[in-house]
Amino acid sequence: MAVAGGKVRIRFSHIGSGLEAKGGALRGFAVAGADRKFYWAEAVIDGDSVIVSNPNVSTPVAIRYAWGDSPVCNLFNREGLPASPFRTDEWPRVTTERSSNFWPAL
Repeated sequence: MAVAGGKVRIRFSHIGSGLEAKGGALRGFAVAGADRKFYWAEAVIDGDSVIVSNPNVSTPVAIRYAWGDSPVCNLFNREGLPASPFRTDEWPRVTTERSSNFWPAL
């Protein structure tokens, strides 16, 4: 991940013969600044990279892809294999603070 000019470049390895968005514009990326507030991002493929941005995030610090329940995402390599969900941050997740007794005894 590299940040420049309010945009993030995510470089991928193991892309086969290239990257593509199936079914239209690239979807499934979110970007956040230091405030940890994520916004859906505009994303475009550029060679072995994806450029991600949102006008509400002037200094991006984290990217997430296909992160959440039933994500809508469409990044694939040209051989038809989907990109795996990922995140670049290590911020605590929503469920981190829940009790280990979350599930009631049967």
